[in-house]
Amino acid sequence: MMQSISRFKLLILPAFALLMIMGLGAQAQQSISLQQAVDSTIKNNLTIKQAQLTEALANEDYKQAKYNQLPSFTVNPQGSFNAGRSPNLTTYTYSNQSFVYVTGQAAVSVILYQGGQLRNEILANKLLLDADKTNTAKVKNDLLLSVVTDYLTILTDQALVKAAQEQLDLAKITLDRAQKNFDAGNATRADLSQAQAQVQSAILTLTNDQNQVDIAVLTLKQYMEMNPSTAIKVEIPDITKITNIQTVFNSTEVIKTAFLTNPDIKLAELQQQAYAQLIKVAQGNYYPVVSFFGAVGTNYSNQVSQQVVGSQQVTVPVGTVQGTGQTVTTTLNEPIYGPYGAFGQLGNNFNQSIGLSVTIPIFNKYQARTSVRKAKLNYENAELTTSLAKNTLSKTIIQAVLDLEGAEKSYQSAVKTFEANKESLNVTKQRYDAGLVNTLDYNTALTNYNTSENQMILGQYEVVFRSKVIDYYLGNPITL
Repeated sequence: MMQSISRFKLLILPAFALLMIMGLGAQAQQSISLQQAVDSTIKNNLTIKQAQLTEALANEDYKQAKYNQLPSFTVNPQGSFNAGRSPNLTTYTYSNQSFVYVTGQAAVSVILYQGGQLRNEILANKLLLDADKTNTAKVKNDLLLSVVTDYLTILTDQALVKAAQEQLDLAKITLDRAQKNFDAGNATRADLSQAQAQVQSAILTLTNDQNQVDIAVLTLKQYMEMNPSTAIKVEIPDITKITNIQTVFNSTEVIKTAFLTNPDIKLAELQQQAYAQLIKVAQGNYYPVVSFFGAVGTNYSNQVSQQVVGSQQVTVPVGTVQGTGQTVTTTLNEPIYGPYGAFGQLGNNFNQSIGLSVTIPIFNKYQARTSVRKAKLNYENAELTTSLAKNTLSKTIIQAVLDLEGAEKSYQSAVKTFEANKESLNVTKQRYDAGLVNTLDYNTALTNYNTSENQMILGQYEVVFRSKVIDYYLGNPITL
């Protein structure tokens, strides 16, 4: 293979150099290498940004799951104007008068036990976050492979354009000779018509190949989120790097490595683990919830305008002595009232409480059981998803290895065919220049040469692409 590749280098390197020189004349063209295309895609692609936002949302869910372990603290001030028969909690009486009532409370509570739900939610959300991170990596890897595929498509199509242009140039030379021979009476009208048809066929091939280049370039711009009107030129990589590729792989070893590194498998496994954890979260609904709480509060009512500030002794009659009419008195402590302001009420009515709260689920309309069953079904579905992902990846890798083997064999055959047709064209051209063969024979040799050259170019890039696909599944960086 190395000897064939060396001959291929001698043939195609000058053509690639010519393409690069011609590209220098393009006005305001931006040169794009494969690495630049990859970097620009990772930086600007909207699909990647969307995956990163989803990852950021999962990160917030994970943080909140940890915050749920912290105590909750609330303050509840309230003021009201009451009319009609209303309870006054300041005096613990009902009143038919209008009054203003103000109350406030601050409370703190912390969950001591909830069937392990808090811890299991943290673990589940951490796994879901890891899954979203893996999904972001998957999106990047998939786009990376797409960029490489499209980049190689552009190189292939550009090579076909070059070959089509050469075919057109040769067809025009052939037409010129046919015209001269026809004018001199040494060729028939059929020979001239065939040469003219060959030119038109070459023009059609060149147009179609150029259209394929334009489509592939537009696709690359879309991956990079680049303005479609921006003129770009893809850089042609060093041909030695393109040909220095591995073409023999063991599919079993590739599959084993891919199971450890491929984002699709990682994503499916992490989601499966998360669903297993969510079963434990759902099972926590069967257990009691034990909470510690504490609260402070106070209140004020404008209906209570006075308070007892002291006492004094007073003598009050209690009756008279029968027969004498003498008044009988007694001494009592009589309260002394003073103004009762808002701050005084709030201070005197200040109260505190502390305690434990236990909520025991007895019957909740089978909601807990349903949530557990659904969590188990989701886990079973995740198991199937993981198995399907592994089966699909295995089939894809086996097919990719077979495709690479087939591409290598096709390329070797194409190189031999090209060399044979090149030699045949040289001999036919010499005989044509000497007038020993007609235009039809020469055009046939020329067509065979151009066709085999195109097939060799296509085979070269097909081998490169198939090899890079294997590198992708092995987790190796894809470079040209």
